[in-house]
Amino acid sequence: MFTGLVEDVGEIVAVRPEGNGARLTIRTALPLDEVRLGDSIAVDGACLTAEAFEPGAFVVVAGRETLLRTTVGGFRAGRAVHLERAMRVGDRLDGHIVQGHVDGVGRVVSMDLRGESWVLWVALDPAQMRFVAEKGSVAIDGVSLTVNEVASERFRVNIVPHTARVTRLAGFRPGQTVNVEVDVLAKYVARLLQADGEPDLLTRLKQNGFR
Repeated sequence: MFTGLVEDVGEIVAVRPEGNGARLTIRTALPLDEVRLGDSIAVDGACLTAEAFEPGAFVVVAGRETLLRTTVGGFRAGRAVHLERAMRVGDRLDGHIVQGHVDGVGRVVSMDLRGESWVLWVALDPAQMRFVAEKGSVAIDGVSLTVNEVASERFRVNIVPHTARVTRLAGFRPGQTVNVEVDVLAKYVARLLQADGEPDLLTRLKQNGFR
């Protein structure tokens, strides 16, 4: 479990094949003496497990599913990545509940500086867009953000100066892909409203005359 508050911007120093997946070595300023084997670390929003340590770096293995469903499959040496250790019981939840389970890969539509803040539009598959709500929460490459506007197949977030300084979001460019995790609460509500074998809530309301 994570908060979406980036602790460090690390660097991929090596990517090697590992079975059907990949073994990644990541340089970081995180206090690795406080990280144990088996601990979870969010890497650009994808929850991965610490498998080994090197001086100033840690090693994780990303499975085939992770490579296929996230941007991790495109990681190369030299890439900067957002890093966050799993939250501890009793920590302040300053962001929002982030699982590190990427729901889909979005595409940056635009990134514009407006005054002191950056305005970011991200396109997302309709299957995930149904969970994105105005004033709700979303994690982009592991960064907790508030949704400011929702269109048919894209949404807008604003990047405040502090977030721009401590993450790499301000460097996003149109066309690049990003990991997106929608609010876990929205997913569970949607699942509960759709009983097995029955139409979803919206369909049932329309069937009963609601418009």
